[in-house]
Amino acid sequence: MGGRETDMVLLDANGIRCDGRRVDEPRRIMIRAGVLHNANGSAYIEFGDNKIVAGVFGPRDVHPKHQSNAETGILRVRYHMQPYSVTERKRPAPSRREIEISKVIKEALLPAVMLERFPRTAVDVFVEILQADGGSRCAALDAAAVALADAGIPMRDMVSACAAGKVADTIVLDINNEEDQAGQADMPVAIMPNSGQVTLLQLDGVLTRDEYRKCIETGIAGCRLVYDIQKRALAERHFKGAGQ
Repeated sequence: MGGRETDMVLLDANGIRCDGRRVDEPRRIMIRAGVLHNANGSAYIEFGDNKIVAGVFGPRDVHPKHQSNAETGILRVRYHMQPYSVTERKRPAPSRREIEISKVIKEALLPAVMLERFPRTAVDVFVEILQADGGSRCAALDAAAVALADAGIPMRDMVSACAAGKVADTIVLDINNEEDQAGQADMPVAIMPNSGQVTLLQLDGVLTRDEYRKCIETGIAGCRLVYDIQKRALAERHFKGAGQ
């Protein structure tokens, strides 16, 4: 939690944040679908300074066999940070944080993926963090959802994610790394945009009831902005594929 001096750096008197954005402005977002030839589906995202690639394989046979489900397919997700993705070199072995985020992304995707159509199989999602900035779990989730759609995995809806938070006593959209480290609260949110179902909601920090409500509304607004970019990436992929 930042002090008064830190708050002044994070948000000035004109409501401009440390990276020049307004309180309701997301970082630059770019998504490309179909970037990996060896995967069934893939996506690359730049979300601020996050650079992330996701690859999807399947549906395919489950190994070992005893992990398969006779009634439905299973979804497996691995979120992995490259050693060079952060300022201080990260150990290659999976950390507790990576294992936790893998589980979070899987649970956020499960309501959308129609696994019941593929019993006894697995759909594997591999997410590689090439460069990390604040909000990497939301960016990774956005890329994973596009990669699933690119793979042709039947989905009830897209899954779109964006974080909101509290900086200098103000609710802001899309927390960056400096705001994540020195701000007062961080709230990753993911929704299925057409149904409005929330599939991810976490909170690190303390908010009043009114701030909590506004933070959710701000995060959902960000998710809808991301959804438009996801749709455009898939449409461009389809148009490019049709032209080949």
